[in-house]
Amino acid sequence: MGNRHTSLKDLAKELNVSISTVSRALKDHPDISREMKEKVKRLAMEKNYSPNPLAMGLLKQETRMIGVIVPDLVTHFYASIISGIESYANEKGYFILISSSNESYLKEEESIKNLLKARVEGLIICMSSETTDISHFETLLKQNIPLVFFDRVCLPNQVSSVTVNNKEAAEKITRHFYQQGYRRIAFISGPSHLNISKERMDGYLSGMEDSGLPITRELIEKCDLSYDSASSAMKRLLDLENPPDAVFGINDTVAFAAMKKIRERGYRIPDDIGLVGFTDDFHATVVEPPLTSITHPTFETGRKAAELFFERIQTSTSPRTVILKTNLVERESSVKIK
Repeated sequence: MGNRHTSLKDLAKELNVSISTVSRALKDHPDISREMKEKVKRLAMEKNYSPNPLAMGLLKQETRMIGVIVPDLVTHFYASIISGIESYANEKGYFILISSSNESYLKEEESIKNLLKARVEGLIICMSSETTDISHFETLLKQNIPLVFFDRVCLPNQVSSVTVNNKEAAEKITRHFYQQGYRRIAFISGPSHLNISKERMDGYLSGMEDSGLPITRELIEKCDLSYDSASSAMKRLLDLENPPDAVFGINDTVAFAAMKKIRERGYRIPDDIGLVGFTDDFHATVVEPPLTSITHPTFETGRKAAELFFERIQTSTSPRTVILKTNLVERESSVKIK
């Protein structure tokens, strides 16, 4: 049988005194005799007693725990962000409880309820792809529960958040394609209600205009951000009478799905069709050909989200948005001109 954390009740039972007596003895309360204090402290040392931090926190209405909700626990993107959150939280003496929405609105609601039942002091969240109704977030604000968003964000005037300059990054991608000689540039976007879809779409459109390229609606596809949905979107693009000669995937998962479909159809990357992703997942360097992508500072995103969380619980500062910088990492999937 494993060692159980020694409690005040255990000490009291062995000494045949009340829990209150043990507690006051450990605090050097003047009502407790010197002899009893020595007995209690000696036994506490023998039993390696230490106060239960969760129980102590509950007494003070704090648990030193932060709830974190992500769309999935599989991709390196979210794992790295979680590591960043945990790194900063641990430095502050806090711990994190993690839940995945699995890209489900209902699971996101359930995760919020379960984490609040676990007495977290607040939440750091990346919205699910299904979340169009944000009333559950508005309820948290009404209840004065600390809340921070990252990557997929909403309520910018009410909630602090961490994101990247999605529009600028998408413009970089479009300009890169143009400089490499591509002209029929397609974009596989995500659900239109998500900020990342809107902002990257804006960047794609403005990048096309800046390059003097026509915006062709048939070259704009949508998916639900899953691999299978992205694969279907790429199939529709390849089925066009005049398929694209370049494809921008809203994230690397979408780009990987597109890559597989392109190669299944016998096209060469980058000679026939160029391909660029977004987030620079570590798989981007091991696929063939290596994937050009936008670097997303994931660990820093996590640390910044945690920093904003502590700003929220420790001060009364107004919500703020932190926008992190990105870079385009050029690899073989989109480079025709050496």
